[in-house]
Amino acid sequence: MSDVQLALGGASFDGLVQVKELAGQGMITLRGDLTRKDIVKAVNDVFGVTLPDSRETAFDGENGALWMSPDEAMLLCPYDKAQQKADALSAKLQGAHALVVNVSDARAVFQLQGMMLREVIAKLAPVDMATDAFTPGMVRRTRMAQVAAAFWMDDANTARIVCFRSVAAYMFGLLCTSADDASAVNHFTR
Repeated sequence: MSDVQLALGGASFDGLVQVKELAGQGMITLRGDLTRKDIVKAVNDVFGVTLPDSRETAFDGENGALWMSPDEAMLLCPYDKAQQKADALSAKLQGAHALVVNVSDARAVFQLQGMMLREVIAKLAPVDMATDAFTPGMVRRTRMAQVAAAFWMDDANTARIVCFRSVAAYMFGLLCTSADDASAVNHFTR
């Protein structure tokens, strides 16, 4: 795999939160029956994580798994290991009814960092961002304005958002507008 080329060259913005395009993230889509023991074991063998329950994440160091739907998971790893891990997972699932695709170059990833990230996300996504409704370890696959996206919180002040690379500039603009200091609603406490 060639060196990663960021959609926006590592764009960043500081406002209510810091919005930053992250360097390449290895992403492998897995489609199949996520409750099958052979699929669960293969993911654990290759990525070192257990497939998460509905709307949850699972991380072990630099590898992770996001629940995307009842028959889809997004597996995360370092960018330079994505094709190797996709090939290894495909080999372990040989003969199983499953699809494994390296989608790393088709996605853009943004990080939001700061105490106001719940407010920034709440302006764009139809998700209850109250602290007791959405916590670190949860993931949502949704729309942010008119863009299909998924997001999760790494901790109370850090979230990551994944969208298609083709709409990265639009997503960055949305996030910057929502994070503009003049747009504060102050719904969530700082």
